Amino acid sequence: MGQEINLLEKYPRSQRNTKERGSTKTEEDRAIARQYGKDFFDGDRKHGYGGFSYHPRFWVEVVKTLKDFYQLTPQSSVLDIGCAKGFMLHDLRQEIPNIHIKGIDISEYAIHNCMEGVRPFLCVADCRKLPFPDASFDLVVSINTVHNLEKEELKQSLQEIMRVTRKHAFITVDAYRNDEEKETMFDWALTARTILHTEEWKLLFKEAGYEGDYYWFIP
Repeated sequence: MGQEINLLEKYPRSQRNTKERGSTKTEEDRAIARQYGKDFFDGDRKHGYGGFSYHPRFWVEVVKTLKDFYQLTPQSSVLDIGCAKGFMLHDLRQEIPNIHIKGIDISEYAIHNCMEGVRPFLCVADCRKLPFPDASFDLVVSINTVHNLEKEELKQSLQEIMRVTRKHAFITVDAYRNDEEKETMFDWALTARTILHTEEWKLLFKEAGYEGDYYWFIP
């Protein structure tokens, strides 16, 4: 298995009140969010992002970290699973012109409203059955996406990540390390269907044969 490493260390942390968010979220809100449509990206904050628009402060420094850690070059190929509107891939192309990129998302709304510069490289697809041949990419990235699946489907998506990468993979998932973080995580989570203790995640990775790098999202 790969490393537990925080490659998103330079991603800005939210300052929102996690307890307040948890107390106001309902199962109806979660059901609407899990449709991954306009309501989730650009609707009311209780259903998702409350407006999902590009700002360089989010991904510019992160892609520099990915570039250095995985030694990405213009000859490298990168897949972003759960790419949404393509913000990270846009910044990756800005950092490394001519790098080969692909992005998939289950949301037709996100792909249809993606950034113009990356539109040719994105498509609607399911991470449980990636539409790419074996060993297609040097790096496969999935940020806060695979945990939106039930456990067995999640294992399937991890196996698909391993199938299409020829070198590296990096994922982040909703997790907790103690009872306090567990309570906060379950209050906070809007779309995740699998939320585990960090040690449980490591066991699941082993069961699925996931050998890439990983880290946790903990509010």
